[in-house]
Amino acid sequence: MSAASRPVELLILGAGSRGGTYADYARRHPDECVVVGVAEPDAGRREAMARIFGLPPERVFSTWQDALAQPRLADVAVIATQDRDHVAPVEAAAALGYHLLLEKPMAPDEAGCRRIVDAAERHGVMLGVCHVLRYTPYTQALKAVLDAGTIGEIVSVEHLEPVGYWHQAHSFVRGHWRNETQSSPMLLAKSCHDLDWLRYVVGRPCERVSSFGSLKHFRREAQPAGASDRCVTCPAEVETQCPYSATRYYLGQLDAGNTGWPINVITSDFTEAGVLKALEDGPYGRCVYASDNDVVDHQVVNFEFQGGVTASFTMTAFTRARGRETRIFGTRGELYGDSQRLTVFDFLTNETTAIDTDVASDGSIRSGHGGGDDGLMVAFVRAVAQGDPSLILSGPQETLESHLMVFAAERSRRDGQMVSLPA
Repeated sequence: MSAASRPVELLILGAGSRGGTYADYARRHPDECVVVGVAEPDAGRREAMARIFGLPPERVFSTWQDALAQPRLADVAVIATQDRDHVAPVEAAAALGYHLLLEKPMAPDEAGCRRIVDAAERHGVMLGVCHVLRYTPYTQALKAVLDAGTIGEIVSVEHLEPVGYWHQAHSFVRGHWRNETQSSPMLLAKSCHDLDWLRYVVGRPCERVSSFGSLKHFRREAQPAGASDRCVTCPAEVETQCPYSATRYYLGQLDAGNTGWPINVITSDFTEAGVLKALEDGPYGRCVYASDNDVVDHQVVNFEFQGGVTASFTMTAFTRARGRETRIFGTRGELYGDSQRLTVFDFLTNETTAIDTDVASDGSIRSGHGGGDDGLMVAFVRAVAQGDPSLILSGPQETLESHLMVFAAERSRRDGQMVSLPA
């Protein structure tokens, strides 16, 4: 089916936070793409998306299996199900001829990632993985500086992901990605963006990896004396001194007028009573020291890329909210970036040049990942419309390679040994 003469049609499989983000691009750009169907087990989210896009009942499904039991309904299947539920819908959608826009991570293990790549290549459909950091104006400006040879040859890189204490508590202590058996390791769920970004920026294959990290703080042993296992019932003298109080955080978001992420993750009732009800009954009201989380809250990874280029990556929960920070050291200069501004120092001239990418961003979901969400959609929709997969920066082979870096780092962290990647 050619999409060149009409908007590209999207079938949304998973209408949560990420599926809703990609659908919202279609709402804002109806001349480029349109949502023609949705599959979502949560009735509230399913009905909301159906209402926004005026979907008829026969295009609204409670499961992805029901949606993919139909003849092909669209050009693209946007697969935004939970991490461990990616492989099966990818294989089913590819077999029907859908092009695939797949939320990261591809799958929680190497075998699943390879099955996804195989399905796309075997059925001749395009696959774009939502590594949105590749698509930001900031990344493209940084890449242009490096590609121009401004700082010479890259020698080493330092990269920091400051997750933020509140984001860690929301997503990785109380939220969907708190437990490896239910989702995936922290490095895959949150930081596969960063390892993919490092591979893209360095521009060379990774050869060796080592890693260290653990769950240090968000444990029962760190719970303050007298604390309740629910924030709404925690004694005031304890709750008011806890930086991770769910009651204070979520009601504060509501008071500030925010009904988007993260409030829309915990409830669809955007009233004080609705938020309190969610905190009384749901996982987002649990004490951060009394949840079933087991993913790490800090981790470091060291890489050696082809040609001896080295990089270090730090992921930590214990920061204020801000964008990722990077230092790149080259043979002719040095570059520093904070997800919005670049500062380049030239060894020859001793001059410093500042580049502002004009993106107001802390690198988080609420800022659209610094323009990366929209950048991804622009590229992928255009690729489908023009039949040109080269427009996709995060295709199957690129993404498989960076996922293998993640799996190698996790093996190193668990086994305490350096891991070599295959050529």
